[in-house]
Amino acid sequence: MWFLYLLSWVGLVIQISFIILSVAAGLYYVAELIEEYTVLTCRVIRILILVTMAIYGGIFLFEDLTASMIICGIISQVMHLLVLRTFPFFDLTSFPFIGAVVFVIINHYLAFQYFSSVYYPFSQVLSYFTLCLWLVPFSFFVSLSANENVLPTLAETRPLNADESDVVTNYFSRRSKRYGLLSFFNYAKESVLPQRVKKAF
Repeated sequence: MWFLYLLSWVGLVIQISFIILSVAAGLYYVAELIEEYTVLTCRVIRILILVTMAIYGGIFLFEDLTASMIICGIISQVMHLLVLRTFPFFDLTSFPFIGAVVFVIINHYLAFQYFSSVYYPFSQVLSYFTLCLWLVPFSFFVSLSANENVLPTLAETRPLNADESDVVTNYFSRRSKRYGLLSFFNYAKESVLPQRVKKAF
């Protein structure tokens, strides 16, 4: 009896490891697609925002959630639309970005407060959190690395130094500094996974 119990824990650890590796591989692939197709990514995120606003409209019409949850959720989606105006560039000190982060926190607080006092099945609570609270912020998080491979423009947020005379020189001098999600996965791949060594015959 105890041996099978021990095997169940070992199997659970192996299954969780496979799930984590699968999610990481999927995120790596999605991050590469986002870097290649930034315009399409912007359209997809805009559609996700509009679908989430439609979901809030359906919740308002057919469910008994509080008006504060619905109003804060719609304001959060409006803030996401404002953040999307400068996509793929994100200004972390801009009013829309800070407002989006604040309203995500407020929405989570209101949702936890409501669902802890009113019973709903777990699947319904999880679907609310997934579709209304997590989908759009997660898509923004995955697309953080999208601005690493775009062409240099004057819309870049950092001003040019005096010795850097043009945008292209500035772009290629800063190109080695990459901080996005794809860069993190590349670093993890190079440091964790074994490297292939070509045999010379």
